Amino acid sequence: EEDSLLAALQWQVPGLGPVPFVKSTDPSSSYFVILNSGSFFKVGSQLEVLVRVQDFQRKPKQYGGDYLQARIHSPKLQAGAVGRVVDYQNGFYKIFFTLLWPGQVTVSVSLVHPSEGIRVLQQLQEERPDRVYFKSLFRSGRISETTECNVCLPGSLPLCNFTDLYSGEPWFCFRPKQLPCSSRINHYKGGYVKGLLTAADSAFFQRLGNLKADRNMMYATPPVASTVKPAKAGNCVSENLSEKKPCLPFNLDPEPAKYYYRDQWRPRRLRMRRFNDPDNITECLQRKVVYLFGDSTIRQWFEYLTTFVPDLGEFNLGSPKNVGPFLAVDKKHNILLKYRCHGPPIRFTTVFSNELRYVANELNGIVGGKNTVVAIAIWSHFSTFPLEVYIRRLRNIRRAVIQLLDRSPKTVVVIRTANAQELGPEASLFSSDWYNFQLDTILRKMFSGVGVYLVDAWEMTLAHYLPHKLHPDEIIVKNQLDMFLSFVCPS
Repeated sequence: EEDSLLAALQWQVPGLGPVPFVKSTDPSSSYFVILNSGSFFKVGSQLEVLVRVQDFQRKPKQYGGDYLQARIHSPKLQAGAVGRVVDYQNGFYKIFFTLLWPGQVTVSVSLVHPSEGIRVLQQLQEERPDRVYFKSLFRSGRISETTECNVCLPGSLPLCNFTDLYSGEPWFCFRPKQLPCSSRINHYKGGYVKGLLTAADSAFFQRLGNLKADRNMMYATPPVASTVKPAKAGNCVSENLSEKKPCLPFNLDPEPAKYYYRDQWRPRRLRMRRFNDPDNITECLQRKVVYLFGDSTIRQWFEYLTTFVPDLGEFNLGSPKNVGPFLAVDKKHNILLKYRCHGPPIRFTTVFSNELRYVANELNGIVGGKNTVVAIAIWSHFSTFPLEVYIRRLRNIRRAVIQLLDRSPKTVVVIRTANAQELGPEASLFSSDWYNFQLDTILRKMFSGVGVYLVDAWEMTLAHYLPHKLHPDEIIVKNQLDMFLSFVCPS
């Protein structure tokens, strides 16, 4: 399985020698054209866009490998959807959009990284997984020592082996000089390695190379706007935007069939309820135990629910801010809501050693049943590691999910995907959308057909008009929660 996953993610970057910056992709001189601009469009039609990339000398490039993001949007309708990009490896790209709402749409294409920058990111991923480093404090009485920790540590110094006995997840720290390994009391992010790139390689992440701003949008000719007519009666795509359809566990769908309309996320093939009133959420979660496992992007769900639902009161466990674990209770309606972060690697400030829990182990301790809900988000803290590290983690979680569903088939398990985020020159080296796109693809493939539900945070951020953020704005989080709760309470 691992080989097939890695093969599917092979990014076709030409094996050229060093490429000067002026020969790299320039978004301001690259352009796109709408191929079927003269067509009559209706809801459900395909819009095809041809992209031609050029370098900073305005010369057409003869190879591909750029990472593009594309969407169609109608600002007045607060509508948007993402496109599917096909790289022809010759400087041309095709983008396919499914037109999902009536009205005028605008096409936007953004260069996230030129292919020359992707080569640098690939090299960092393979050779510098230590570019984010972690530390642990060891203490006994008045003696304390701090040492560096990671999945793999260089050199031949003595190590403390904190590999998990149940899941086999590896984790090591350099052994303190005076203290035993058993005296470890916490884990925290040490920092980010500086000076990773040469001046020549740094140029691919400066100026226009990867900043998601208006100046980064490629221009189009002819004009980018096209008008979409409503579908006729009997067409396979309904014009009725509120039509409800059965809600089923996800499988991979190559064609985007999800979009925003009036700021509401609308999956065409799923039933999507709107939980606009706290009482609706209370009614849905009554008599349920809800477990939220993962990184800070699912902690946002805990924060949203405890803020929006007045009866759901947070119980103060004395946990570090933004770290957890957190607990909220609604005694009147018998609701229990829990959040716990995943095990290392995790870039939080300080996590006590006895609170470092692996999601797979936590799942193995859940009985499950019709009143049990589990949601998992695990991606952001794996972006600096080789993909094999992430695959191993997901394999352990998937095994535990399958066992949970085997013993308690009525348990609802929801996976929240990765999401796009803001990118500066330095952040790209650690948390690039290109890295996260790989993680997101792996997650979808590994959990397809398992019987879990998917909240597509990736498309929810790419399709929305708001700037990309690691922690999306409230309207996007609300749509995520609406989808999550629709899985829990489909009717």
